[in-house]
Amino acid sequence: MQEDKLKKLSEIEPPRRSDEARERALHLALDAFDSAQAEKNAATTQGSAGAKRPTSIMDWMKGLFAMENRHALTAVVTGLVLLPLGYFLYQNTALTPIAVGPRAPVDLNLPVEDARGRQDAGGTVATEVTNNQSVADAAERDEFSLAEERPLAEPSPMPVSPPASKMTGIVAPDLMREQAIGNIAVSGESAYDAAASAPAQAPGYIVAPEGTGDQFTSFDDSGVKVVVAEPVSTFSIDVDKASYAYVRQALNQGYLPQADAVRVEELINYFSYDYPLPTDASVPFATDMQIVPSPWDAGKHLLRIGVQGFEIPAGERPAANLVFLIDTSGSMDEPDKLPLLIKSFSMMLDALGPDDKVSIVAYAGSAGTVLDPTPASEKRKILAALRSLSAGGSTAGAEGIELAYQLAEDAHIDDGVNQVILATDGDFNVGLSDPSALTDFIAQKRDEGTFLSVLGFGSGNLNDGIMQALAQNGNGAAYYIDTLREARTVLVDNIATTLVPIAKDVKIQVEFNPAEIAEYRLIGYETRALNREDFNNDKVDAGDVGAGASVTAIYELTPVGSPSVLVDPLRYSNEEATAAPAGDSNELGFFKLRYKLPDEDTSHLIDMPITKDLEVDSLAAADANTRFAVAVASFGQKLRHNVFVDRMSWDQIRDLAAGARGEDADGYRAEFLSLVDLAKGLSAE
Repeated sequence: MQEDKLKKLSEIEPPRRSDEARERALHLALDAFDSAQAEKNAATTQGSAGAKRPTSIMDWMKGLFAMENRHALTAVVTGLVLLPLGYFLYQNTALTPIAVGPRAPVDLNLPVEDARGRQDAGGTVATEVTNNQSVADAAERDEFSLAEERPLAEPSPMPVSPPASKMTGIVAPDLMREQAIGNIAVSGESAYDAAASAPAQAPGYIVAPEGTGDQFTSFDDSGVKVVVAEPVSTFSIDVDKASYAYVRQALNQGYLPQADAVRVEELINYFSYDYPLPTDASVPFATDMQIVPSPWDAGKHLLRIGVQGFEIPAGERPAANLVFLIDTSGSMDEPDKLPLLIKSFSMMLDALGPDDKVSIVAYAGSAGTVLDPTPASEKRKILAALRSLSAGGSTAGAEGIELAYQLAEDAHIDDGVNQVILATDGDFNVGLSDPSALTDFIAQKRDEGTFLSVLGFGSGNLNDGIMQALAQNGNGAAYYIDTLREARTVLVDNIATTLVPIAKDVKIQVEFNPAEIAEYRLIGYETRALNREDFNNDKVDAGDVGAGASVTAIYELTPVGSPSVLVDPLRYSNEEATAAPAGDSNELGFFKLRYKLPDEDTSHLIDMPITKDLEVDSLAAADANTRFAVAVASFGQKLRHNVFVDRMSWDQIRDLAAGARGEDADGYRAEFLSLVDLAKGLSAE
């Protein structure tokens, strides 16, 4: 039918050329283009295939055939010529809406100070942003202004949920149950049996599209341990904060992060807590504990352990010798990568003193030494070097990371901070292609006194596992910079924490009393687990702590005799003899912490009993440290689809965190509340 109409149309003698007709035809073609685009947008938002587009265009053409005006007929002829061009543009240019994944650009010029997410009736998530202080204002000091840089891209729309068969991060209940209890068989009905009957997928979840390129090390959640069989828990501390920033970026871009991107301990440790401060740098840690009823299970308790690091007084930070090792490969040519990186390091200059030194090495597109060791007071020279960087190419610099360490050695500061800061979107072609050779090289330089930290930028190319491995072997930390606000937090506000170590190889070990505690579960730290014998072995590398940093760990405890005990006693073992009271009956367990001072190779020990005196009657009666840490732990486990927190809703998590928000001068806890709202809107609930 359509072919017949077109044939008849082609047989009509065209009228004389007319400027008016040509203009009218152009407008009609553009109107058709706009109409088709609007219909496609509506279809995309609803998840349909957009099949209405051809029908709508034919209806438009049918209306034109009914016209008797010769100018209209001329418009039809000209419009038919222009329509293929419009259709080509519609299908192949940025005018065509696409589903956006983690690579979507974000508005880096708007740091979130206090945000509150909400879900409107249409299902999309909106975020209200209040800027208490613009990062650009802070960066205007000493002749540098972010306003000089080119504007960054606007935020992209929230992506559409992919088909259920393509969804990632949803764990089948049977697998969740297996992860939750490890290799222990469970008998009897429980909340976890009920969870196993739930659907294997939650169609309402909006998760990261597959094939986005970001890579995370897969791990299972910590399982329940039976005290009579495994009374001792040992792990390396973790002060990295990369996971929280990545989770925030994902939620703000409109999707739930994949489960392996969520390391619960890094979410908890992103926040500062009001723990007592140590008074002596030679004993750089003070410890604070509290035990509360668990909001996840009425028959269990939570033990919150807080370790606070020594704070260096203002003005006493040792001089720093810093080498910026910057990825300038082609993949860095995105607004949230190299441009954000340059602005981040530029802001850092305001936090450096006259005794500090800065060097710059670039690899890939701008390979080689960009800036020899230069006093931080020569800000113009350093800024000019940073602004000269451009992204392009894919071949690593011949020297790469060796060159960065060579510059660090050339400018070495005795009794100071000597550190390489690797900034990348995940392309680690820095000259040593063998990952094991790279980590061995970094560990060797660590032992010689030069540490390494890693800053991750952007998404789509991120290799989180390598970032973590390099930072751990370099006695540094791993951060993910998603906004200028995060850059300021890491590189300016907390520069002492980022750069100045107060202790290295910090390990924690807890032994539980089998007469009082039947089972326990450590929340997070799955990738930091150590063998029991590693605790006293000073040759085993562990986490490092910067000045003023705090470390929080939470254990879920099941008392002896609780109806929530998951594991039946063995039939053919004498567990009652094993569970005989040991030591003081008031003790629930015993806490140990080992650390080395930065310039020492022999560890020191801090230990103390965990007693019933630490218990409070209710979570509401607990201090703000405990309540907020428990809220964040609940949030992280829920993002990982952990069955142990399935009884706690997003609203309950938010209420718990809001009640423990406190003064929140920096707005980070308010921002957390907005992330809970976003997670709720994007989840099946």
